[in-house]
Amino acid sequence: MLIVNAYPVIFAASQSLHGGSLVETGPFVGLQNFSQVLSDPAFWAAARFTLVFAVCGVFGSWVVGYGLALLLRPKFPGRSLFRVLLLLPWIVPIVVTSMSWNWLTTGQDSLLPTIARELGFGEVLFLADPVLAAVTVCLFKIWVSYPFTMMMATSALEGVDETVYEAAAIDGATRWNRLRYMTLPLTARSTYITWVLMAMFTINDFPTIYLLTGGGPVNATTSLIVLAYQSVFRDFQPGYGVAVAFIATAVLVVVSLVLFRKIRGSRVE
Repeated sequence: MLIVNAYPVIFAASQSLHGGSLVETGPFVGLQNFSQVLSDPAFWAAARFTLVFAVCGVFGSWVVGYGLALLLRPKFPGRSLFRVLLLLPWIVPIVVTSMSWNWLTTGQDSLLPTIARELGFGEVLFLADPVLAAVTVCLFKIWVSYPFTMMMATSALEGVDETVYEAAAIDGATRWNRLRYMTLPLTARSTYITWVLMAMFTINDFPTIYLLTGGGPVNATTSLIVLAYQSVFRDFQPGYGVAVAFIATAVLVVVSLVLFRKIRGSRVE
């Protein structure tokens, strides 16, 4: 653990306090790299996209996954087959999935631009327009992540006693009331744990963005992790890039602590 985790973190922290390159540590500059990061418009642009990407990735995938878990809860023929098929976006390697989405969206003759053109929207290039590229990346994240949230929700729902719903139905509770006042509170602990894990996965997600757009166009889909990578390995500014990564880590720790407090207070008697 010390070799694999502690040493790289300590070395990275040292790099963030120096102004060197990939091959040498360079002079000690203190917190200058952090000051430069916080005053850089590119950092705040990446932070805004990271926030949007994280919110869409966490809550979008949870809504889809939880909804599918509810639909697949009743027993019916072929339920296990549907569950396996719905896991495919998560099982298939991200490289293959990103190639599929590129095939669907990139070229003028791709499926989605062709559909948009036939519907009268003109030439719509989903990965060439900054707004559409950001929307596409967020939808892609939801697509590859909802199977995880579906599995977490399925596990939580299977732990709820059916007699609770039977008693509520006898008392006249509607399906919406049972969902709002019983299902969601009874599975709240699992939900908060899912949000914590998805927040970690999303904020630290590099391949989903990089394989689909590379952070473009015009840095519209550059997240903090992609910015850190580009700063270190493209611009050869490890101090700046590591500072970005540490700031993203600090934000993630704060978010995790808030959600862990929710987990401790989510006991339902």
